[in-house]
Amino acid sequence: MIPITVFSGKTVALFGLGGSGMVTARALIAGGADVIAFDDAPLKVEQANAAGIRTANLSDIDWSNVSALLLAPGVPLTHPTPHWTVARAHREGVEVIGDIELFCRERAASGFNCPLVAITGTNGKSTTTALTAHLINAAGGDAQMGGNIGTAALALEPFADGRTYVLEVSSYQIDLAPSLRATVGILLNVSADHLDRHGTIENYAALKTLLVAQVEEGGTAVIGVDDSYTRAAAERLERAGRNVVRVSVEGPLRDGFYAEGSRIVQSKAGKAYPVAQLAGIGALRGAHNAQNAACAIAACVALGLDFPDIQKGLVTFPGLAHRMQPIGTRKTAAGSVLFVNDSKATNADSTEKALASFPDIFWIAGGKPKAGGIDSLSDYWPRIRKAYLIGEAADAFAKTLDGKVEYEITGLLSRAVDAAARDAEASGLKEPVVLLSPACASFDQYPNFEVRGRAFHDLVLALPGVTKI
Repeated sequence: MIPITVFSGKTVALFGLGGSGMVTARALIAGGADVIAFDDAPLKVEQANAAGIRTANLSDIDWSNVSALLLAPGVPLTHPTPHWTVARAHREGVEVIGDIELFCRERAASGFNCPLVAITGTNGKSTTTALTAHLINAAGGDAQMGGNIGTAALALEPFADGRTYVLEVSSYQIDLAPSLRATVGILLNVSADHLDRHGTIENYAALKTLLVAQVEEGGTAVIGVDDSYTRAAAERLERAGRNVVRVSVEGPLRDGFYAEGSRIVQSKAGKAYPVAQLAGIGALRGAHNAQNAACAIAACVALGLDFPDIQKGLVTFPGLAHRMQPIGTRKTAAGSVLFVNDSKATNADSTEKALASFPDIFWIAGGKPKAGGIDSLSDYWPRIRKAYLIGEAADAFAKTLDGKVEYEITGLLSRAVDAAARDAEASGLKEPVVLLSPACASFDQYPNFEVRGRAFHDLVLALPGVTKI
């Protein structure tokens, strides 16, 4: 844990006692702050009390001595309306910040030389974060990974010279971190998301852009430039004299990193130099992962890593659990079946990236449906040899696929795995893929996508003849 000393001797109000909220409270207390915490859920208040954290209804406290309101990222800051604690803090003239802001202030005050790589974007944040940290560690460095990816930033090891922090940062967290100054900031892409929180896509894009616009002096802004918002951001920052490194998977760049098939190429003044190869790396299939890899490579180059060390790290990257995660293979007369866990694909946009990554797919889909269904995936129907439909969405998905893709309503994941494995093996295809990419939430049959993904993992490995990857 990183003790937060910048509020030592001061009173801090905290709202939101989920995982990151509890860590934040402990870090503040460890650094000498007087914390008054609260949550709308009585059970969370009880848990905080049991952990020795002082709680009180923040509507009843004396705000005259409160130095800051620490807000959990998921609590509304501006849209659709500010949370009542935010409104109260504004009336009292109290700043509203989050745990990433505490991290940044403490890092600045620590005096240690500990680089920060901060990563945001609508899609690909987690893979890019995990890959960047892996490349640093594989090259013999000391990378601490956290933020929105799972481990709260303040739960990481304390600041130390030479220790690099790699943080996934959501738009919610950027909104609460006005002094976020990364050594390397990565903006992957921007598309419509979380508009209920930010109001408009312009507001959302502006927040995302802040992460790269505010890199520290001498720092590097790595920007994927394959959408209009990020292209505009790169041009604006470059005109302002910032060090901008562009990344694209849509075509060559005069300066920057781009994907050319499975190769990552660096271009300097129009001269191209192949620097990395993704062929054969299962965890980095698809154009979306080429963008993730190119951005991670650009960040590591900015930190001083050599290309040979980067390539070695790419080859050993295990990928993320539940996101295009290879589980196992089973040999057949024609070749072998690959089983892939993409349970994190809870909507059609996410599933599209998985379907684009394989030519011969036995697709397991369904669950609790999202708005829009799977109509947007029609360009990928020719890749799907057969679909196996589960959960509440099965009937609706069957109507969409009827007459276009062969399907079977299996209802349960266990039946889908058995049927897909059977048909893939009997297909005579050299490299068929049994792909769980549900395009749905899990809540009709599983508590979350992680539990669903683990169930798929266990079912696959229980099949006869499957070799774990």
